[in-house]
Amino acid sequence: MSSPSDRSPSGPWSFDPVALGGHECDAWVGYYRRDWRLVLRAAVGMVRVGFGLSWPATLRGAWYVLRANQAWAPYPDNDPDATRELMRRFYALVAAVHQLPIDPVEAARLEVDWWHEHRVLQRERTDDDESRLVASLTALYAYVYERPASAMTPAARDRALAMRVSDAWVADGCDVTDPRVAEERALLVASYTSLLAAVRH
Repeated sequence: MSSPSDRSPSGPWSFDPVALGGHECDAWVGYYRRDWRLVLRAAVGMVRVGFGLSWPATLRGAWYVLRANQAWAPYPDNDPDATRELMRRFYALVAAVHQLPIDPVEAARLEVDWWHEHRVLQRERTDDDESRLVASLTALYAYVYERPASAMTPAARDRALAMRVSDAWVADGCDVTDPRVAEERALLVASYTSLLAAVRH
């Protein structure tokens, strides 16, 4: 794989953490309020900013992300197989555009693994131990970006903390005026700031 300096300035190795964190926060708000239009708009922003795809590829990738979220959303009767297949298509698209030497099947498996760990922590466990969620996020980042897991842990930890803030917000009714939405956004920005530093190192 080429070094970061040889790559396009747009793409997985160069993104705006503030914009990306904001888009992901909007996606989470839309997901839990079942506002799929907001989720799609946010997914477009996340794919464009986070992966530097062309507009046609961005729209296609965002559609895969939206459909994956819709397949995952029902509880407890969601469709993990459909979710993984949609995320496989997403990662295949990203890998083809940026010539990433990753297996889209493995990337999708790791992606949905953290979705699963978050759901278990949010709905099925009684403790507040985010360690397995952090580990699953770290594994995804280390695989996709080909970096040591230790370099990815700070980004994973802040993203997991953002999820816990989101979980509390969801439990209290998903009020968009709740100040925890801003807290969640700030943690996501911090997460992507750490991720950018790690992938550029």
